[in-house]
Amino acid sequence: MSARNLPGIQQQLQQLVASPSVSATNPKLDMGNRGVIDLLAAWLETLGFKIEIMPMEDQPHKANLIATLGRGDGGLVLAGHTDTVPYDDDRWQSDPFKLSERDNRFYGLGSTDMKGFFPLAIEAAKAFADKTLQQPLIILATADEETSMSGARALVKAGLPKARYAIIGEPTGLKPIRMHKGMMMERLRITGQAGHSSNPAYGASALEAMHTAMGEILKLRGEWQQRYTNPGFAVQVPTLNLGCIHGGDNPNRICGHTELQFDLRPLPGMPMDELRGELHQRLKSVVGGEKIHLQMDSLIGGVEAFEEPAQSELVQAAETLTGHSAESVAFATEAPFLQKLGMQTIVLGPGDIDQAHQPDEYLGLERIDPMVEVLKGMIGRFCL
Repeated sequence: MSARNLPGIQQQLQQLVASPSVSATNPKLDMGNRGVIDLLAAWLETLGFKIEIMPMEDQPHKANLIATLGRGDGGLVLAGHTDTVPYDDDRWQSDPFKLSERDNRFYGLGSTDMKGFFPLAIEAAKAFADKTLQQPLIILATADEETSMSGARALVKAGLPKARYAIIGEPTGLKPIRMHKGMMMERLRITGQAGHSSNPAYGASALEAMHTAMGEILKLRGEWQQRYTNPGFAVQVPTLNLGCIHGGDNPNRICGHTELQFDLRPLPGMPMDELRGELHQRLKSVVGGEKIHLQMDSLIGGVEAFEEPAQSELVQAAETLTGHSAESVAFATEAPFLQKLGMQTIVLGPGDIDQAHQPDEYLGLERIDPMVEVLKGMIGRFCL
């Protein structure tokens, strides 16, 4: 790609950044993504892509986009999410919704995570718009990756899109990623019986029961870390973080209720259902009684750990085109969902994860040409 195409990429990214699409668990901050979807749909339709917009069930202001060029039962998906995380307006040096160029960087909310991927995917697709593709090129844009993964879950439910290979353009510094840990966020609630603190017999302390439960959770964490290791990760064991706890209401009352929230990052080969089952069983074995009741639930649906075999055709092609061996990351993506649809999948994008979810998020201009060239090479490899 020559430098003369940069203004077009900049203009598209400017419009994407200017269309707010914050995804948040707080309803007061949560937004739709239809503005971003409509922009992408218009640009891709002009290039000859067939457009399919998939509104989210019970959330018509949110949608996925499946844009397809060509036909066939194989092909390549270039995928990304359209939502961003919330932002700290007072910590930005510039308006997060106005793309600004300085220091050889594009600054703006979502510039690296991950609206910036779409103009580069479109730029790469332009080189093939007038060619006869043997297999389809699909550009996929999803909703709510930053929270519920509802867009990816809807795709799995619908069995779409149908393709053989997928690249997710999350920020990986132009290095192909073939493994990442999963993500579970769990909640444990313990209900006891409040009473006057002068006599323990007047009640049953939920806080003391939670102390026992936390000890068992940490014991199980240690057992999992002995049982499961993967040298392909910087942190080679599954992690479990006790994130927040609250309960009770006064020092002179026996605590009647308490809640613990924690997250678990499993390695590939650690199915979430089995982990939850083991956790529930262990807690029930050590905490209970006539006046003590446990309730466990998941704060989010969770994301399975992801692993694409090192010898897969897609991984090897990405390694050849980027000049980097495939690696692993600690953050979760939509990769497991695309794998469930039968696709060889990697994560490969131009941004850097240390810029994601940060004030003054930026995409370095030096990443643009190399990323477009890699995508052109992948399209040529899997669609022509």
